[in-house]
Amino acid sequence: MVYYRGHLTGDLSMNVMIDICVVPMDVGVSVSKYVVACQRIFEAAGLNHEMHAWGTNVEGDWDKVMAAVRQCHEKMHEMGAPRCNSTLRVGTRVDREQSMRDKLNSVYQKMEI
Repeated sequence: MVYYRGHLTGDLSMNVMIDICVVPMDVGVSVSKYVVACQRIFEAAGLNHEMHAWGTNVEGDWDKVMAAVRQCHEKMHEMGAPRCNSTLRVGTRVDREQSMRDKLNSVYQKMEI
């Protein structure tokens, strides 16, 4: 059950937005090939994602997003990283639907861009 707009629903899915920075350890200075691998995982999962200078924003169904995070870690190890650390910020909202783009557009509108 999910608490949604003041009541419990039978829908077990929940959307989430995350900001993730995956850091493979002990692989040298350049990590771009690892970044590419994670971007491909998010793409293959059909998740809306946007890379930025210090990580990636990802949105979608909670279970699909978290499964992709796990796949990123598994891929880092498969590619030879003996250790992998991630920082993850997670946000959910149940009062209304809001995408990453909606959040940005709200700010841009207030800035009159």
